[in-house]
Amino acid sequence: MNVQSLASHGLSDDEVAHYHEHGYVIPRWRLPADRLERMRADLDTLLASNAAVGSDSMFCPHITGGGTQGLKGSNIWLEHASIPEILDSVGQLAGSDFLLWGTTVFGKPAGTGKRVPWHQDGEYWPIRPLATCSAWIALDDATPENGCLRVIPGSHKQRRLRAHTRKDSPDLVLNQELNAEEFNEADAVDIVLEAGQISLHDVYLVHGSEPNRSDKRRAGYVCRYMPTTSHFDHAYGAELQKRSGQVDFANRALWLMRGRDVCGLNDFQIGH
Repeated sequence: MNVQSLASHGLSDDEVAHYHEHGYVIPRWRLPADRLERMRADLDTLLASNAAVGSDSMFCPHITGGGTQGLKGSNIWLEHASIPEILDSVGQLAGSDFLLWGTTVFGKPAGTGKRVPWHQDGEYWPIRPLATCSAWIALDDATPENGCLRVIPGSHKQRRLRAHTRKDSPDLVLNQELNAEEFNEADAVDIVLEAGQISLHDVYLVHGSEPNRSDKRRAGYVCRYMPTTSHFDHAYGAELQKRSGQVDFANRALWLMRGRDVCGLNDFQIGH
């Protein structure tokens, strides 16, 4: 499917340079107050409709079919993934031809929100060559106290996947954790955001977050965009699902957000 919108905004040269140097950027642009209010109301609806699904990570709320979790999603989350100002910024970083291949709501409830282990996202994504720009939209204030995102600046530069180990634990959001010798946690930076701010991240960036020990929720909506010079390989996605046991990549729906499918291999029929 094709979701097109006209360019209306973008990152400054300094913001683009910061992204390429550090692997992330917090743009000066933020959600308008009315959009933030709508998204927070839509989050309340999503949580109420999926009480049986843990809110730490809710995969693909923009897909109504449910996926691995059986989530009751809504097209409204596709609209929230199509905000023109965000797409403009992604286009500057990922190129003018790109698609949306995934979204996640990270609810991180007060007091019980789980730790996200240090990891690289691409360790378990069926994208070849590996490329994705993730937009993290803060629906609540994100602080060190409630478990904001933490990153290792510059860890994307080697353009390689580092060694991870599978670690199944009820206390972790993900079951893949970066081996300790692969990074220096002392280099970590907290991504502190006010509700309505966004941050953009490279696929190779090492990141994680602490549990939420505060009395305030830390909800965010993450949208995954990849350049169409890369191929989202659904067949390989089926193998990854068997390995991780978490996400259904074999039937993942894709949406063309800007431009065209450059590689000509991406399947926009699966999952729709």
